[in-house]
Amino acid sequence: MDINKLRELLPRVGTPSYIFDLDEFEQRAALVKKYFGDNIGLCFSIKANPFVLGRMPSQFDKIEVCSPGELTVCERTNADMSTVIFSGVNKGYDDVERAADDNVGTFTAESKLHLELINDAGIRRGKVFDLLLRVTDIKGGTQFGMCEDDIFDILRSRDEYKGVNIVGLHYFTGTAKRKAKAIEKECDYLIDLIARIKAELGFTVERIEYGTGLAVDYFSDNADAEEEERLASVSPKLKELSQHAELTVEMGRFFAASCGYYLTKVMDTKTSFDINYAIIDGGMNQLKYNGQLQGMQIPQILHLCDREPSGEKKPWTICGSICTTADVLARGAEFTDLKVGDVLVFCRTGAYSCMEGITTFLSREMPVISEYSEREGLRILRERLYSDVFNTPNR
Repeated sequence: MDINKLRELLPRVGTPSYIFDLDEFEQRAALVKKYFGDNIGLCFSIKANPFVLGRMPSQFDKIEVCSPGELTVCERTNADMSTVIFSGVNKGYDDVERAADDNVGTFTAESKLHLELINDAGIRRGKVFDLLLRVTDIKGGTQFGMCEDDIFDILRSRDEYKGVNIVGLHYFTGTAKRKAKAIEKECDYLIDLIARIKAELGFTVERIEYGTGLAVDYFSDNADAEEEERLASVSPKLKELSQHAELTVEMGRFFAASCGYYLTKVMDTKTSFDINYAIIDGGMNQLKYNGQLQGMQIPQILHLCDREPSGEKKPWTICGSICTTADVLARGAEFTDLKVGDVLVFCRTGAYSCMEGITTFLSREMPVISEYSEREGLRILRERLYSDVFNTPNR
């Protein structure tokens, strides 16, 4: 989205606010599909940005859901539940029952308890749910998934479970992977694991749900090219993995990051010890970049104002409205003629940023959320909310 379009939309959304460009989101999905090919399915992990779920690009085959709240988003947007993979490390009885009643297409099991809950839900309904067993990180394990011994034990006794159809494996170890080598190593591990399961247990792994964790370049002037190069570098090994089982690649950040714009107004300016400070009406409670630490790296920031800026560029430290010295969004960001009332637009904020902030700190307002496409124009998804609204007993 160019600066002129942002300037046009600003009066309708105000600040602080988010605009998600659905055309950019679709272009991103198409780019990934171009490199991964038709034999690899794509899954959007909606924890990255549930607000874009109402207009999913056609390239997506699956939606990963990890919480009851995300399941509610799917229900309210009339998502195709057959495409939902109900994942997450914490699944209780009520969660599984609700997902079962929604007829989600696939469950994942991160523990033997998950397996039992999902199996029982299937039996009670006279149904058989497709199930993926999540394998923990080969580098030593985390709280996510199960170790190989547990996976093999479950598969040995698979005929005992009448309410599930164990169709494959789920594997995701983390994000911010910049080099192909890490992903290639994981793909080789999965290829070997598929072969060992077949040889030892006679079980065919039909499906693999694999989260690559491809990194996004938030602070690079050449982000698009670098990320496309990253796609190209990992695609051969993913295509090799897809020859051993039906492969779906699950990503969130890589799909959605580039489609987001965070708009925030300059409320005050001052100079202290030769440092120029701009105080904005947003802050760290609403905006987060992966890898950012107290503004030490500078993302792309656009400057919107109602005049032609004049003079020389000056470095500015951009600070939010939260009462902590940690609320610094950028140090040394250069602007020409920055003044109170101007609007700064932080780019590449379409993934996690609006969801990971410490929203209720200082009881500040939560930003307007909107989406835009050239065909459908601007649509407000959430008006401004205030976290200090609560019920109190009559006095």
